[in-house]
Amino acid sequence: MHHVQRRPRTGAPVPPTAQPDRTNPSADWWRQAAVYQIYPRSFADSNGDGIGDLRGITSRVPYLAALGVDAVWLSPFYPSALADGGYDVDDYRDVDPRLGTLDDFDEMAAALHAAGIKVIVDIVPNHTSDRHEWFREALASAPGSAARDRYIFRDGRGEHGELPPNGWTSIFGGGAWERVTENDGTPGQWYFHLFAKEQPDLNWDNPEVHEDFLRTLRFWSDRGVDGFRVDVAHGLKKDMEGIHDDLATIHRADLFDSGEHPLWDRDEVHSVYAEWRKVLNEYNPPRTAVAEAWVHADRRAKYASPEGLGQAFNFDLLQADFDAGQFRDVITKNLAEAAATGASSTWVLSNHDVVRHATRYGLPKGSGRGIAGADGKDWLLDGGDPAEVDAALGLRRAQAATALMLALPGSAYLYQGEELGLQEVGRIPETERQDPTFFRNRGVEVGRDGCRVPLPWKASPAEGSSFGFGSDGSHLPQPAWFKDYAVDAEEADSDSTLAFYRRALARRRELEGPERLEWVGAADDDVLHFARPTAQGSWHVVTNFGDAPAPLPEGEILLATAEVEGGKLPANATAWVRVG
Repeated sequence: MHHVQRRPRTGAPVPPTAQPDRTNPSADWWRQAAVYQIYPRSFADSNGDGIGDLRGITSRVPYLAALGVDAVWLSPFYPSALADGGYDVDDYRDVDPRLGTLDDFDEMAAALHAAGIKVIVDIVPNHTSDRHEWFREALASAPGSAARDRYIFRDGRGEHGELPPNGWTSIFGGGAWERVTENDGTPGQWYFHLFAKEQPDLNWDNPEVHEDFLRTLRFWSDRGVDGFRVDVAHGLKKDMEGIHDDLATIHRADLFDSGEHPLWDRDEVHSVYAEWRKVLNEYNPPRTAVAEAWVHADRRAKYASPEGLGQAFNFDLLQADFDAGQFRDVITKNLAEAAATGASSTWVLSNHDVVRHATRYGLPKGSGRGIAGADGKDWLLDGGDPAEVDAALGLRRAQAATALMLALPGSAYLYQGEELGLQEVGRIPETERQDPTFFRNRGVEVGRDGCRVPLPWKASPAEGSSFGFGSDGSHLPQPAWFKDYAVDAEEADSDSTLAFYRRALARRRELEGPERLEWVGAADDDVLHFARPTAQGSWHVVTNFGDAPAPLPEGEILLATAEVEGGKLPANATAWVRVG
């Protein structure tokens, strides 16, 4: 366990326009960090049970150090029935026995810290699992009890309460209310679940809920955790007494813009994060936090304020087509937003919830957006045949987009496997699928299993060892073509995607400078060109989204995703050039 110094609780808040604290260099490590997301169950399996675990992560710390990332973000590793990939949490202050123990966590964190890598953990405050001790107590207690008040229980409608309290639907499909059976065996109240029925929503109007999460923040911070990724950060506060009864009403667009939506992005939620910030600032350096907040762009800044979580994901690049105009608009808007709040921007192209960007950019119907229900949906629902994806084009565009993203001011979030150029796994038998969105929205949502298939570490593993992930298979099936993306194969190839990521991350660290960029030249339909200042002069970044070669500025080429000939950058490529 790391020794932790407390900060006084009375410390003055940082003003919204504050610049990074350069008197304590470690305090602002997150502002331009490269953060690698690990989905623990699919990263590395140390004991051969088919599920990735914490010791597996520890065994791969040299790989992470060689990759050159500044931090890892761990998706949930808590005890869970895996109704939603671990986001149904039984106990926020323990480790799932299938993944290890708290001692294993401490050893992993110590190994990462020894390698100079920070540790960020996922925290899931919107809901618990239905196996959490609080929810078991609620089911055993009477309607109106203090135990039930920690959640959102309501009487049903109809003569005998047989109808749900309203007509709201779950994000995962189906109704958002589940009826319970009371202790006497009779049908009873209903509880609310925005996601799966195994994920009952907490009542954030209850002081006990507030205090318990403050305890959780301190528990992990005291173990040396450097920061938190906050799941569904915009969903905690709810107006359950309003008049919004049907789906059409609660999805009115103006409600998303104003803070008046009954379920999402209500203004009151920021009082929760003001409490959290006070706790996070007790530590030296302060613990970081980043919000997963799918909100209107104009309202994202509140989550990223210094008095709140301090940073918020923007998923705008992830949702953009491979298009110069869209990328330029997203970059300009988000850098302005960061400057206004004193936060830093976050950039994401892939994560555990979306189709991998090497596949999105090669889909037959265009580039495809990241949400599984958007442009890539038809391809996935039809079986996701890899032969229908232009994998070579998708990978070229993915490397170009990644090189552009890594050159931007702010923090870059990478998802495990993208450094290998992994494609989405489309063909997964229904009997092997795990994601509740597939089963609750059958024929509409294909689910997220395709980006969660365990990583391939060896191209020629021993029989049954799942491409080096573990010694006895993997919890999601790996396709045969995974061998072409295995770590050991790519480490032996200086032109591999892994080699490119290592070069890019090393260069990025060398070139770090002020958090600003300057656009060069007029806006172009096909080419983006900007300059980043450093103490040694400026370096230029050019991305060619078009079909014809584009001229590069004269200078030293620091990084290029395709071979430069005659001073021109090929189509679907990015180059970094030191000028002057």
